[in-house]
Amino acid sequence: MKIDQQKIPQATAKRLPLYYRFLENLHASGKERVSSTELSDAVKVDSATIRRDFSYFGALGKKGYGYNVLYLLSFFRKALDQDEITKVILVGVGNLGTALLNYNFSKNNNAMIVNAFDIREELIGKEIGGVQIEHLDHLQEEMDNDAEVAILTVPAAKAQGLADRLVESGIKGILNFTPARISVPPQVRMHHIDLSVELQSLVYFMRNYPLEEDE
Repeated sequence: MKIDQQKIPQATAKRLPLYYRFLENLHASGKERVSSTELSDAVKVDSATIRRDFSYFGALGKKGYGYNVLYLLSFFRKALDQDEITKVILVGVGNLGTALLNYNFSKNNNAMIVNAFDIREELIGKEIGGVQIEHLDHLQEEMDNDAEVAILTVPAAKAQGLADRLVESGIKGILNFTPARISVPPQVRMHHIDLSVELQSLVYFMRNYPLEEDE
């Protein structure tokens, strides 16, 4: 079945990796089928939303039966291009960058950090998580030609200039861990992850929207 990605809402697209991860766990545990209610309880998305999300991909389940775990897993693997490795480069090997290198998407076998760059001489040539750190001055010469995604974990003041260099080097997507709001051309996808904002949001919801006891 060919999927028309243009018709899938971005909110639905963002939930697909969440569904996929849970289905992987279900399959590993030997479970053969799952209901939208069970999915809802696990991923904390209401069952009506799950059914609506799945409806964009056609008839994935049967009323009264639920969803076949192996079929869903296979379907979403193709939808998310899980059989194709995405090569990632990391710019900035501080505490966060080091943690990301050590992790290196160990639970996600379709993404891999292949290059890491920094400016500190004491780091150059060092290997972390199996990835050798190169000097940022050699970004264009050393980065993998097939890399399409970059992760930025640098000081905010340096973020825009580095993003410009990454775009010039052919990067199509940037995961920005800095608090800077970076401008990129329309053909480049930018996702911002501000940990302090996420923490503030979590604390606000904890204090103002207490969960029900049965949740």
